[in-house]
Amino acid sequence: MSQKILIVDDEKPIVTLLNYNIGNAGFETDVAYDGREAIVKCENNDYDLVVLDLMLPEMDGIEVCRTLRMNKIETPILMLTAKDEEFDKVLGLEMGADDYLTKPFSPKEVIARIKAILRRSKKAAEDNFSSMKIGELFIYPERYEAEMNSKVITFTRKEFELLFHLAKNKAKVISRDQLLSSVWDYDFVGDTRIVDVHISHLREKIEPDSKKPVYIKTVRGLGYKLEDPT
Repeated sequence: MSQKILIVDDEKPIVTLLNYNIGNAGFETDVAYDGREAIVKCENNDYDLVVLDLMLPEMDGIEVCRTLRMNKIETPILMLTAKDEEFDKVLGLEMGADDYLTKPFSPKEVIARIKAILRRSKKAAEDNFSSMKIGELFIYPERYEAEMNSKVITFTRKEFELLFHLAKNKAKVISRDQLLSSVWDYDFVGDTRIVDVHISHLREKIEPDSKKPVYIKTVRGLGYKLEDPT
């Protein structure tokens, strides 16, 4: 059974381009032309991924992303933006997008990103660790959650995958490029700022003081490592 992709964009030439190329890559496609239609479709259909434009009528991509995550719809999201401003990209990631591409883009890159996100989602679902403990942090892969001091911590899909990868490699220094390859599954050069944004989010959620992290350490010039503070 082919995987189903929802394309959300108000520009019909972009929709036509994406629909043709994504369909030719072997995926089933559906289309929404504004943010509210996208939310309704996501609530009533099971999609494997959403390609979501940032600038939409009725409700922009950021608000769509926020609403889906608030409604516990964890379908992976690839956000498209015509703006080359870091603020838009970072905000999209903060709201729960898994990745982004800046317009103009090549159809081949869109397909590559879609496949990378889906591979990571499948691999994460197949991991059979029941739980992990690092310091006071308990990690539950099947639930995409963690607990600390009896408090449940929730994450976006990509935040959890990053945390889980760091946890499986506890005390090992992992470079940004390695994290980009392992967690985002890129087989081409990507934007390592994605990693930094997600590390910042994780620290805000699991560190007693995000300004003085004791779990996720930065190793200057090399990358990051997750360690047991005890």
